[in-house]
Amino acid sequence: MRQDHFKSRHIKINDEVLNAINESSAVVALESTIIAHGMPYPQNIETALDVEEKVRKEGAIPATIAILDGTIHVGLSQNELELLAGSDKVLKVSLADIPFVVSRKLHGATTVASTMHIAEMAGIKFFVTGGIGGVHREAEKTMDISTDLTEMSKCNVAIISAGVKSILDIGLTLEVLETLGVPVVTVGQNEFPSFYSRQSNHLSPLRLDTAKEIAFMVKCKWELDLPGSVLIANPLPDEFNIPHDEIEKTILQILAKAKQQGISGKAVTPFILKAIAETTGGKSLAANISLVKNNAMLGAQIACEFFQK
Repeated sequence: MRQDHFKSRHIKINDEVLNAINESSAVVALESTIIAHGMPYPQNIETALDVEEKVRKEGAIPATIAILDGTIHVGLSQNELELLAGSDKVLKVSLADIPFVVSRKLHGATTVASTMHIAEMAGIKFFVTGGIGGVHREAEKTMDISTDLTEMSKCNVAIISAGVKSILDIGLTLEVLETLGVPVVTVGQNEFPSFYSRQSNHLSPLRLDTAKEIAFMVKCKWELDLPGSVLIANPLPDEFNIPHDEIEKTILQILAKAKQQGISGKAVTPFILKAIAETTGGKSLAANISLVKNNAMLGAQIACEFFQK
């Protein structure tokens, strides 16, 4: 009881989301970093609202997660989404940053790891994002490995994404996920996708073709008392696909530029995403928007299958 009271001081779950959780209905968690740091305004707010609407159309309840004035919010109003989209005072919040942002009563947009952790605290089983973090290129020198991976080994929250972000070392990321016991299943194809591209030059460890099959696999995993996430890799729609060789060439050029300018840590990903959008003439932004919406629809379908009564 004391623990629940302690959590309630810091977490606010909106009524619609709370009712759905209590009724064991389908709820889909959504991260907020993509709104505050992943896209320019106004595409960020337009995408956020459209993603929530697509979740609803598939029969699930959206629960965008963020920290506002030091309170963790599970489920946001349109005004709160607008605040995240238009403010330059929203911090990027990974797992290690949560206590600081809460204690200082700041605004924070949650990453994959922090959103997943909060979703599990709230009792939400499914989480939609764009692409997960992982092992960075040259990690053998920098030890730069995303908290997303370790958190996936702990949280019973299935993640629907367009694979691993293209800027990372995808092969090493898949190796680490295998080591951590996280099943990786790609939807409808044998090759693992890489965010902007349906290709990655890496075979997917597993393949399933329908939301029903995936929901049953997730259910079996947790019924067998095997903790942790399932990574569901959903290739972006073909019309927005950027060939792997093309995007890889662009990324290598931008990574070299970031290194020359001394950009590191949390600043790397926003820098690279902005540079990719500029270099590709907006093709990458269109792909990003498309894949998030595509993931939202699939995530809601899987959640509805999982909670089908």
